[in-house]
Amino acid sequence: MKHVVVIGAGQAGAALVAKLRGLGHDGPITLIGEETAPPYQRPPLSKGYLMGEMDAERLWLRSAEFYAEQSITLHLGKSVTAIDRAAKTVTLGAQVISYDELVLTTGSTPRRLPDAVGGNLAGVYTVRTLADVDAMKAEFAAGRRLVIVGGGYIGLEAAAVAAKLGLDVTVLEMAPRILQRVAAPETSDYFRALHTSHGVKILESTGLERLLGDGRVTGVRLANGTELPADFVIAGVGILPGTGLAEAAGLVVENGIKTDAHGRTSDPHIWSAGDCASFPWKGGRLRLESVGNAIDQAEVVAENIMGANKPYDAKPWFWSDQYDTKLQIAGLNTGYDNIVTRGPDGDAVSFWYYQGDTLLAVDAMNDPRSYMVGKRLIEQGKSPSKAALENPGTVMKDLLKA
Repeated sequence: MKHVVVIGAGQAGAALVAKLRGLGHDGPITLIGEETAPPYQRPPLSKGYLMGEMDAERLWLRSAEFYAEQSITLHLGKSVTAIDRAAKTVTLGAQVISYDELVLTTGSTPRRLPDAVGGNLAGVYTVRTLADVDAMKAEFAAGRRLVIVGGGYIGLEAAAVAAKLGLDVTVLEMAPRILQRVAAPETSDYFRALHTSHGVKILESTGLERLLGDGRVTGVRLANGTELPADFVIAGVGILPGTGLAEAAGLVVENGIKTDAHGRTSDPHIWSAGDCASFPWKGGRLRLESVGNAIDQAEVVAENIMGANKPYDAKPWFWSDQYDTKLQIAGLNTGYDNIVTRGPDGDAVSFWYYQGDTLLAVDAMNDPRSYMVGKRLIEQGKSPSKAALENPGTVMKDLLKA
């Protein structure tokens, strides 16, 4: 009976161990996580949980009883310090655990502001873990001044919560526009207008020189010399794949832990899935930071540990909730050269990314029908005519029949 050890008790790790048992794996399974909380959902952390609309137990992916009932050994609040590939063991404190198959679902960690610019001051936060959000929750009181460094989705979601709770919010973005790395100018324009309408100040093309304060942050100095007061600061400047253990073990790392199409790393008995893993994609390599990818990739790895020999076929999708707007994204927009706009129809609008005449992706705001149709079109390799999309009389589901 193979002992499967999984390092990383996030969305991917939790999905993988559940899938293994569901597929009939009857050997021992061990799931190891650095956090003291059982595996939980991360997306609500910067939304419902931060707003106080969800308690911690509603975040849990499975009940506390599930792991015991499934004979899954859960080590929480513990860090693996070493992998011995020759002996096929992992070191967990004073404990050494043997494995037959090892899976790295080590996720990602937020980039932090450097100590040299004041990133080590009290009152400076990141949004990644339950502990992160618990630490900052008390800061969210009406009238307080929040500066968010980074105009990506994490920063904007935190800005939306803060604005709804009555805080004075400023978002700093070094690039010429918010969401520049991930979205078209049309989507940036939409969310800039949305946040501005809720009183958030967005400063684009604005660099940070340093944070101000003695021990605790009291403000920020911009690259142009302007100083802004701040009661606290959130850094939303991206994440880094959790590759430290893999690198120390001598595994190949290439923008994440390098895997083949089946999820196997450069060691035939070590696998990887989720935010930390990079996999073959359309002649190159891709690393996806999303819940959907974490679950789907982890489940394929579980199948392959059971002998399925199944390649992972990624179907990228993402979402973000800000105020009363739900953004749903299907596909990847890399390489787009033109945008087609559908709508607005009431508060619904969608932006369709094309490379030439080939549909790549869609951003749908409060428009679930466009999202669902777009997702299916992309997965089927179909590209509707741009004129049909722009025509408000087009029945969306008819595009699937073309």
